Amino acid sequence: MTTISPLIAGNWKMNGLFHSLDELTELAQLLTTGEAPRAVVVVCPPATLVAAVANQGASSGILAGGQDCHAQGSGAHTGDISATMLADAGAQFVIVGHSERRADHGETDAQVCAKAEAAIGAGLKPIICVGETEAQRDSGSAESVVNEQLAASIPNAAEHHDVIIAYEPIWAIGTGRTPTNEEIAQMHANIRARLVERFGERGESFRILYGGSLKPHNAREILAIDHVNGGLVGGASLLAKDFYTIISAV
Repeated sequence: MTTISPLIAGNWKMNGLFHSLDELTELAQLLTTGEAPRAVVVVCPPATLVAAVANQGASSGILAGGQDCHAQGSGAHTGDISATMLADAGAQFVIVGHSERRADHGETDAQVCAKAEAAIGAGLKPIICVGETEAQRDSGSAESVVNEQLAASIPNAAEHHDVIIAYEPIWAIGTGRTPTNEEIAQMHANIRARLVERFGERGESFRILYGGSLKPHNAREILAIDHVNGGLVGGASLLAKDFYTIISAV
């Protein structure tokens, strides 16, 4: 069986000002004075703080990521940020296709795929998000929805590059509700099967993260589920102690 090093990524979303870096300082202290983490630790702050997180996190092993990128490398796209710019600021990862981007900005699977390709081209590792709504789960179509997203959102270049998949049941994000461990296990096993189906042996080594109300109190049991290779953490990543508790749960 392929050994996959776990990854815990914190998505700060549209939160965080310069003083928020105090939490990063505290997290760095916890990571360097406590037991060495068994997970790769990534913090994805707003674009205004990417360079600061990359610089400040370097000494404690905290890596920086972006929350989105444009599919183009440059051009007349006011307000957008390219994968190349994120890399230039020190980012090593970028989230693409987060459910909030898909819902709020109408992003399609094809656009997510193009962004993931751009990320790979810039030397970043894309974290490609997939997940179903509550209505889709209730109707029994959760797996088919996720399978469709996987097929159309992952570029072929993933065969030769480090690409991460994040499963986030949309109805669980920020609600405090989580699927049962069995539901998480079923979906992650399904995602793994689809990756192996498409990429062969390479599909065994993709990290599949769980995201959706991953908290200090439930992290240990969720992160122990088969094919859960880490987490994409929202609100709990804003507080150093909470985020460290989740990292330590690996």
